[in-house]
Amino acid sequence: MSEQAQGRTAAITRTTKETDIRLSLNVDGTGEAKLETDVPFLNHMLDLFARHGLFDLEVEAKGDIDIDDHHTVEDIGICLGAALREALGDKKGIRRYASVFVPMDDTLAQVIVDLSNRPHFELRGTPFPAQQVGSFAVELVHEFLWKLALEARMNLHVIVHYGINTHHMIEAVFKALGRALDEATSIDPRVQGVPSTKGVL
Repeated sequence: MSEQAQGRTAAITRTTKETDIRLSLNVDGTGEAKLETDVPFLNHMLDLFARHGLFDLEVEAKGDIDIDDHHTVEDIGICLGAALREALGDKKGIRRYASVFVPMDDTLAQVIVDLSNRPHFELRGTPFPAQQVGSFAVELVHEFLWKLALEARMNLHVIVHYGINTHHMIEAVFKALGRALDEATSIDPRVQGVPSTKGVL
């Protein structure tokens, strides 16, 4: 299922009757993305996520898009969450928490994360006005983020404070997600061991 690589990196392979996905993540990257999925809008969002989070991300995904994009989007979220969790290892020295605001023209989005080993997801605020962006079903944003949070075992709270354009709203969320995870995963030299009174995360 997975292969531990050197440093804060991970490679995940997931094959089901619905999808075939290979994903690699370097937490300490430079924002380079190589994305080959059957869902163009998700490619765009993952590119933004990697660029603004300074993650190196490679995704090769084939899915049953003749039915719809649901399985492909969901399973990429699963793989990305699993890769993040594996890459962080014991989480020694990380900042753990982050809260980031990102504006995008008419939109203001906020993403708050806690790499707590306790999966929880909330999507609050202004509803997305449109049900589709191009061929992409907007409801899949929730599905992707929830599966990401579940597999990464993190608290993920997303608040769209306001917005008019659905594309802008989703884009601001993915940019804020990248920046928040970059901050939460960064090493703080003042942190001794794991940032938890429990001694583990």
